[in-house]
Amino acid sequence: MSKADRAAAIMAAWRRERPDLDPASVAIVTRIWHLAKVFGDDRRRLLARLGIDPSLMDLLGTLRRSGEPYALTTRELAERAAVTPAAISQRLARAEQRGWISREPASGRAVLVRLTDEGKEVVDATAGAIFDHEDELLGTLSDEDRNTLADLLNKLCVDLVGDVPLGHVGEGGP
Repeated sequence: MSKADRAAAIMAAWRRERPDLDPASVAIVTRIWHLAKVFGDDRRRLLARLGIDPSLMDLLGTLRRSGEPYALTTRELAERAAVTPAAISQRLARAEQRGWISREPASGRAVLVRLTDEGKEVVDATAGAIFDHEDELLGTLSDEDRNTLADLLNKLCVDLVGDVPLGHVGEGGP
């Protein structure tokens, strides 16, 4: 058992203390929790070095992934980011101050949020840095291992989460 593998130690202790229980789920669930913490902390450190916080990257990424003309209403942004309208409003104010987005009236009371050229440059550079760095983190896995793991994680997500949008690891929720 590896020193870093707390899940194995937890399972062994439960088997010793409560042999009537089956702690096998710890082998998966606890390791996923540990990796979520490692990946989440690592992503926050990387974003901090790049000068952008996770919520702004989420906003810019949502706009960028929407495709040309990189514009969504505030309601669409809140739905796609799975946050409240108040949270989107705060993010928009910060991104607008930095010149990364612009807002314009849309039909009715809707407001259209558009990614600026500067915002597009920021999100493209940041996404590239994230993908390159996280590819390095997964370097011990072969392409086949990555595909298998991705398929298995997707199977669990579809079964457990379905179409319910999720926030980020560590955020409060229902």
